[in-house]
Amino acid sequence: MSGKDEYLERLRRIEGQARGLQRMVEDEKYCIDILTQVSAMTKALQAVALGLLDDHISHCVVDAAVAGGPEAAAKIKEATDAIARLVRS
Repeated sequence: MSGKDEYLERLRRIEGQARGLQRMVEDEKYCIDILTQVSAMTKALQAVALGLLDDHISHCVVDAAVAGGPEAAAKIKEATDAIARLVRS
């Protein structure tokens, strides 16, 4: 996934999934069906996060690494911290 428009389209779909989950809870749907939808929404958010991370590394981190200096180290640390947060979630 790449590009602002693609991210926004995917996030709009995720927003729709969240509204659907709210309706499922309000309508007291079967818990396992709700959990299945939560899992699908989680995977969709993870796909967006991985796409953004890939874009960040491909552009910001690479550009900083080419330039060198303290900014390169800062961008690499920033990226590894983001990866750590994704792995923990």
